[in-house]
Amino acid sequence: MADVERTGLVYSLAEQTRFWGFVDGWRRLVDEGRLGKVTYAEGQYLGWYGTQQFFQDFRTGRQYPVEELPAHPEAEPTMVQSIPVILRGGIAHDISILLKVLDDRVTEVTAMGTKEPSYAWPQVVNSDVQAALMRTEKDTVIRMLIGFTQPRPKFDHHWWQMIGTRGSLEWRRSHRDMPKLWLADAQMHDWSEVDWRYERTDAPPEARDSGHGDADYYVHALFRDAVLKGKPLEFDVYRAMDTMAPAIRAADSIREGGGLLRVPDFRPNADRPAGQMPADPGGTGVR
Repeated sequence: MADVERTGLVYSLAEQTRFWGFVDGWRRLVDEGRLGKVTYAEGQYLGWYGTQQFFQDFRTGRQYPVEELPAHPEAEPTMVQSIPVILRGGIAHDISILLKVLDDRVTEVTAMGTKEPSYAWPQVVNSDVQAALMRTEKDTVIRMLIGFTQPRPKFDHHWWQMIGTRGSLEWRRSHRDMPKLWLADAQMHDWSEVDWRYERTDAPPEARDSGHGDADYYVHALFRDAVLKGKPLEFDVYRAMDTMAPAIRAADSIREGGGLLRVPDFRPNADRPAGQMPADPGGTGVR
């Protein structure tokens, strides 16, 4: 951040989920006031990729699931086990979506997790789940839930919902389900299914099959245009900090027993001139 301000170079966090089609659809509903004031939002990433990601023979590079460890004593814990669960990409993917839809930033966070090691696989030193409760600058309460050790239905990783004073929306619960919308002022007696998807309806041909629901294309194309054409990044270094800082503070909160911690605004201000690192959030009460 400070280096970007000092040098004028382009920084882009390669976070692709915010470019999914449904995200812009939800953002438009919020911008138009169809949900009223969004008072609550939540997201979760309960990923299950098998246990081979946790152990590896670093001489050969081969990974082994927990079930094969007795036959492979050479397998050692991977770097994955050294990273707090709430920092392992999940919260960044999902909070990025919510903050884009809300056009907001997190100001306070408290978090907890289940005890270590895993209940599902005691050989894994991580918590099974870690959860954060956040407040935003516009006074929306956000709950984030992250976990990677417990079996889940295939491809059932992400879920989000938003509750407002005039309506609510939520993502699908399974591949047999559909995303849903309910508006208080539209004569709707129940949820209505909406065909929101990861893939965008306005995607150019070159975006198709680029990965992660076609979203990988936008990460590269927008960075390219910022470098070569000088176009400003919508997801600039400050929004990248807005995305990652709550996860870091959530991990701090878990380590400190669930205390309420402040998430600073990293944009230049009277207390932090451009090009200088911010001071410790510190202070009394909320730290």
